[in-house]
Amino acid sequence: MNKDNQANGGSLPDIRRTIMLNAPIGKVWEAVATSEGIAAWFMPNNFEPKEGFEFVLNAGPFGNSPCKVTEIDPPHRLSFTWGKDWTLTFELAEADGQTEFTLIHGGWSADQLTEFGEAHSIVRSRMDQGWGGLVEKLASYVAG
Repeated sequence: MNKDNQANGGSLPDIRRTIMLNAPIGKVWEAVATSEGIAAWFMPNNFEPKEGFEFVLNAGPFGNSPCKVTEIDPPHRLSFTWGKDWTLTFELAEADGQTEFTLIHGGWSADQLTEFGEAHSIVRSRMDQGWGGLVEKLASYVAG
């Protein structure tokens, strides 16, 4: 296999979800950058908001997925690696008392398999749909 093709030719687009949340940026930041907040709308975890911190997301039947905080800029941006291939980024921007929230799920490659032996192209489609529901769950959580 040609390594250049593997590195450049097989990438799939990031999953991007942007939603306007009816909550101030501080409240949304608490929901996306604390262990309790992340557990309320996404997955149980032992997250701590420190760059370089290694934690796990409890993915139910898939077990614990290793993660590592790669960037934290309160209350605007959090990035972490997820599993062996992915990066999740949460971006927040203030907008007249509300918060524009963007989720970016990157690291997709057409010629790679997940830790569980599934093709990225198949998992990406499933995850894209799943994120739609999860950002709605986040919206409900911060509006309450």
